[in-house]
Amino acid sequence: MRLFILIGAINAFLSVALGAFGAHVLKDRIPDKIDVFQTGVHYHMIHAVALLVIALLADRLPHTSLVTASGWAIFIGIILFSGSLYALSLTGLKVFGPITPLGGVSFLVGWVLLAIAALK
Repeated sequence: MRLFILIGAINAFLSVALGAFGAHVLKDRIPDKIDVFQTGVHYHMIHAVALLVIALLADRLPHTSLVTASGWAIFIGIILFSGSLYALSLTGLKVFGPITPLGGVSFLVGWVLLAIAALK
């Protein structure tokens, strides 16, 4: 599960860096879209920490395939959900809007898989 520790740590770093970038650089450049950007940062950090927790739980839960699938679903959710919000706020292209819910579904799938792993 070192991979999920690595992915979680990298994503936590990116979340902090992007949050600072949004607060210090983008705040005045995209004032009408900064809330969209910050929503991406918020969910990015929450799910980066979730990846770290998943890495720690993998050794404690017997169904590691479910835990692993949960981690990948959450990582895909970060890419789709937060990534689409970053792209939408920075470019204004509406094409990124429909991608966001797919990331949200991926987050939900990840959390459900983790819950199932805990129940088994």
